[in-house]
Amino acid sequence: MKKTQLYLLALAIAALGIAAFVYKWQVLRFPLEPVAETEVWEIQARIEYQGRGGPNKVTLQLPADPPGYAILDENFVARGYGVTVEKTKSGREVQWAIRRASGTQALYYRATVYKDDHEALREPPPPNPPKPAPHEEPYATARQTLLESVRDVTVDSATFAAELVRRLNAANPSEEVELIGDKANSAEDRAQLARSLLADRMITARVLHGLPLAESRANTELEPYLQIYDSEAKNWHTVNARTGSVGWPEQMFVWTTSQRPLLEIDRNRRAELEFSAQRSLADALDTAKQRLEAKDKDLVAYSLLNLPLQVQGVYRILLMVPLGAFIMLILRNVVGIKTFGTFMPVLIALAFRETQLVAGIVLFTVVVSMGLLVRFYLERLRLLLVPRLTAVLILVVLLMALVSVVSNRLGIEIGLSVALFPMIIMTMTIERMSIAWEERGPAHAIREGVGSLVIASFAYLVMTWERVEHLVFVFPELLLVLFAITLLIGRYSGYRLTELFRFRALARDPIEAAPAPAAAPASGTGGG
Repeated sequence: MKKTQLYLLALAIAALGIAAFVYKWQVLRFPLEPVAETEVWEIQARIEYQGRGGPNKVTLQLPADPPGYAILDENFVARGYGVTVEKTKSGREVQWAIRRASGTQALYYRATVYKDDHEALREPPPPNPPKPAPHEEPYATARQTLLESVRDVTVDSATFAAELVRRLNAANPSEEVELIGDKANSAEDRAQLARSLLADRMITARVLHGLPLAESRANTELEPYLQIYDSEAKNWHTVNARTGSVGWPEQMFVWTTSQRPLLEIDRNRRAELEFSAQRSLADALDTAKQRLEAKDKDLVAYSLLNLPLQVQGVYRILLMVPLGAFIMLILRNVVGIKTFGTFMPVLIALAFRETQLVAGIVLFTVVVSMGLLVRFYLERLRLLLVPRLTAVLILVVLLMALVSVVSNRLGIEIGLSVALFPMIIMTMTIERMSIAWEERGPAHAIREGVGSLVIASFAYLVMTWERVEHLVFVFPELLLVLFAITLLIGRYSGYRLTELFRFRALARDPIEAAPAPAAAPASGTGGG
């Protein structure tokens, strides 16, 4: 394969891995930190009314894709009621139905929401101007007088609506407000009245309802808001229907944008509707998983997060093996550290996860040293390869058991974990080290043994880094980036860093590095 094709292939693989990582991080909101918490709110709506013994239907407007939040889970609690959730043009609603409702009836809607900031408050398309409704006297004159006085101190639709709201909610209202607002006893009634008055001025407005999210908010009410369309600026403005302040608060959960009544109960107008919100902190990974399940269950079904917890624990370790192999690749092919075997340091690093680094190095050195002594003795017996390896394996197991027994007797608990070392790898290490000792000398064998421990130590430090382990498990597509880099390193055939040190004399100036020529002997003629 030409280098250009290799570079393009590596680039495509790396781009695929990075794109999948960015999508899961930015869109699906998977956390980068292993111990990350996110803000979760438990919200509840409680309905209570008195049943009269006959059939009844209760309709409540529900949140639908609220801006800044995502609904993770929701449930409906109503004993003996049938539940139907329907989508409408302006949101969602739930209908509880029962054949006989007698006595005190309590119904609950509960939801778990997750702060998401995925979009701002959604604005409807530009509407047609409303048509003013006729009103009888003296209400028509009072409405006209109030609107004229508000118009004199405002400059646009937003300030007009804000000033109108403040006058409707004033502690000492004017005579006009007292007359037309005689039946507007609640904030909801005054918001609907403001909407009706704005229609007299052909200003389009709609009423929204938001739930304030704050600590220990219980038995609270929804906050009514007015959205005003400014026909000159061609945009919408949000006005608090209680205070007249312009803008949508940050800690406000949009409950519904539907223009239908918030709660409807057949044949019963007296009902209590209470809301509560409780803040809590949840694991960000679990929250992202629940949010992903709410969007598309198939994405979770075909992911590592859907595996049993025991299997997830296994893959948390297995996914770190390629990372350890990549560390070994860098230290061997780029730095130039010699080792016994190709992947033996990675397997030793896995054993270090249980023994810890310092104790693992000590135990590894003790077992290999004792095994070498036995191996040198077996060499004198002139055994064939397979019987010799089998004999060394048996002795390695016995040596590991001996170390565990002695350490237990001495009260050294870390010696008990020597059994976690892979026996076959230990046997092959002893065999290869003894052969290198005989063929190339003790220095070469010890150098490769030390190199194996160095690479195993570096791999252990990376493979046990909690943040790296979290990233590789949650974003396994990052291994594609390592795969692309591995392909590029596979074509590297230049000097290693250790070779630059070994052959540093060749890098000097040839004139300075060359020895001075010896002086030519003086030629003379001898006479005899």
